[in-house]
Amino acid sequence: MKKNLSLLIPVLLMSLGCSQPQNSTTESESKPVIGKQELKLESDILTPELLWSFGRVGEFQVSPDKGQLVYTLTWYDYKQNKGNTELYYSNLEGSKVKQLTKTSSAEFNPVWLSNETIAFLSTESGEAQIWSLNLETDEKKQLSFIEGGIDGFKFSPDFSKILYVKTVKLDDSVQDLYPDLPLANAHIQTDLMYRHWDRWHDYRYNHIFLSDFNGSVLTNTIDIMDGQQFDSPLNPFGGMEQINFSPDGNWIAYTCKPLKGKAYAVSTNSDIFLYEIASGKLINYTDGMPGYDMNPVFSPDGKYLAWESMARDGYEADQNRLFIGDLTQGDKTDYTADFDYNVHGITWSDDSKTIWFTSDYHARYQVFELNLAQKQIRQVTQGDHNYLAVAQAGEQLIGSKQSMSMPTELFRIDPQTGEEKQLSFTNQDILDQLTLAKVEERWIKTTDNQEMLTWVIYPPHFDPSKKYPTLLYCQGGPQSSVSQFFSYRWNFQMMAANGYIVVAPNRRGLPSFGQEWNEQISGDYGGQNMRDYLSAIDALSAEPFVDEDRLGAIGASYGGFSVYWLAGNHEGRFKAFIAHDGMFNLEAQYLETEEMFFVNWDLGGPFWDKTNEIAQRSYANSPHRFVDKWDTPILVIHGEQDFRITYTQSMSAFNAAVLRDIPAKYLHFPDENHWVLQPQNSILWQRVFREWLDEWLKEGE
Repeated sequence: MKKNLSLLIPVLLMSLGCSQPQNSTTESESKPVIGKQELKLESDILTPELLWSFGRVGEFQVSPDKGQLVYTLTWYDYKQNKGNTELYYSNLEGSKVKQLTKTSSAEFNPVWLSNETIAFLSTESGEAQIWSLNLETDEKKQLSFIEGGIDGFKFSPDFSKILYVKTVKLDDSVQDLYPDLPLANAHIQTDLMYRHWDRWHDYRYNHIFLSDFNGSVLTNTIDIMDGQQFDSPLNPFGGMEQINFSPDGNWIAYTCKPLKGKAYAVSTNSDIFLYEIASGKLINYTDGMPGYDMNPVFSPDGKYLAWESMARDGYEADQNRLFIGDLTQGDKTDYTADFDYNVHGITWSDDSKTIWFTSDYHARYQVFELNLAQKQIRQVTQGDHNYLAVAQAGEQLIGSKQSMSMPTELFRIDPQTGEEKQLSFTNQDILDQLTLAKVEERWIKTTDNQEMLTWVIYPPHFDPSKKYPTLLYCQGGPQSSVSQFFSYRWNFQMMAANGYIVVAPNRRGLPSFGQEWNEQISGDYGGQNMRDYLSAIDALSAEPFVDEDRLGAIGASYGGFSVYWLAGNHEGRFKAFIAHDGMFNLEAQYLETEEMFFVNWDLGGPFWDKTNEIAQRSYANSPHRFVDKWDTPILVIHGEQDFRITYTQSMSAFNAAVLRDIPAKYLHFPDENHWVLQPQNSILWQRVFREWLDEWLKEGE
């Protein structure tokens, strides 16, 4: 239920969460290293186990000479139920690719120290510390020895300083309050935000530390947020993109939301702070700007600061604008005032005259260019894909790209023509052995005479003379486009490989079709977006290759809500449902979730406000109010560590189905959150998912 998530986040969390820290260098080296498997397939059809054999390209960095790349690559072994992240090298031709590390610990956050040396984080010593590696001699050296480890770091432009992030304990625990009860296991709360996403507040906060660095040792360390009970980066998903040095090394810009408790829970008002290193002076640069302000990036000439900004407090799906501040004149300008889409991943050109970024346009993430002098935005790339990140490399751009038919790979882009050259081929050997599903774009007429982009994914070896069971895919978010993502759970290729046609509409409430289309869903749950879903499945049901007697509806988060709602309002269309982490009882959801700004905005407010027409319409459309109309088998899935939508929502839905004598199954994951991140849990998810659909949609085949 979080719209503004980087498309990289699930992959990064999986790689870090499944890579287990080692107790010592010797122990690390003695353990088997998880890496690429050489596979000869017996079938050309994708399987869940094969899906988890794909290598996953993550973050990348361009060298100072603009001719080299270092990037992360994560491999999994589902039998060990673990993953392992390594560092890789490539030149900009893609003709030389080399694995730089090979350990059973995790290596990540690579940064170039010079054209010959990189620094990175490694858990080889037992906790994440900064290491260096000389690419010519292979000499590896541990640079930091920080108690408790760190979560990320950056060098100042002249490499004389390092900033790093680690957590600090500032609140009293039960044991601090009652030291004679060391074994007491309890939380005592007096305000909101006592838990977030998938963890209870542990009395600790992300803080930025600054150290001098002489090339081998960190000294004179200070906490630039000393005593502040706030986070930078923001929890739960913020990373080092939220913190940057100025080009002269005199300032640090960082993202912080200086609120606590209820105030934090109801607001999205984060700000950009400027910290002067010499004096310790702190400036709230975006003071008075009420929405999310995040991810500050200085121009190379030091004259400007660019950042991503939302206008309205409490609205997490507001347009993500590109703001630029003139640091000498004091002006702050929205350069996307005439651009009706979102901005992600701001990258300055070396001459400070151009900015590149990615934006979700018509259910695809493309690279865009902003010419500052002309204040004009131009689309650089074309095609059915998602660009996740972009960086300049001399006269070229480097981007990480994925699609529904390709896991993430690295590409070189000509910024003038948009011409692309693939640099990494991590999974090509597997893809070459598979027959993948065809992905087709359709525009379908909605009930209010709008055109809606809908992806149709056909099974491998599709035969148009046959009739296929068909699935309506309901997207989560709710404001998160059905783009060209490659998911390791909701994978359209995997669903199609199971023998199903998949219908995936970009219904009302999804970005990339303008802000009006995106905003329509707020306060209209169960309204036009549901009619959009039915328009899509009805249009495809008219095709001769779709078996209209074997339709299913599936989805997670808001997609799970959609399935629960459709279960009571589908007029006999569907023969099977699957709802994952969905909202079932909106009144309970209002009081169970943690980020109150979301339910206040999207539901309209609390259910007890009887004078609020928008809120009352929302709660009147709660799926639990239509259980009396349920008549279709339903599989319910939930993770117990999901605090955005608690697992009691799914328990209630499952119990209601059983009490009404409707065939039902409940798949509960005690150690998963809003996602399913562990390899064996994910494969179990895929197996139960398929078995349920096959039982109710393929009976008699």
